[in-house]
Amino acid sequence: MEDMKDILLEYVIEEYLEDEDEEITYDTPLISGGIVDSFSMVSLKRFVENKYKISIPDDKATPEAFDTVESIVELVKKYIN
Repeated sequence: MEDMKDILLEYVIEEYLEDEDEEITYDTPLISGGIVDSFSMVSLKRFVENKYKISIPDDKATPEAFDTVESIVELVKKYIN
């Protein structure tokens, strides 16, 4: 799952970080840390679903589930066949 972590981390860095010098890791708080807002979480969910050909139910796409790259990977693993 390292590849998935790296892909998601790179996506977050490219799409949501304004300060290119800011460093984030797999367990950096994205939503509670203010990097990803609620609108951006929707686009992040869409990216994950398209990238991994899955559908994440809205009730499972919580701010907690999308708060770190680590937690996103755990969520995605539940829906990959």
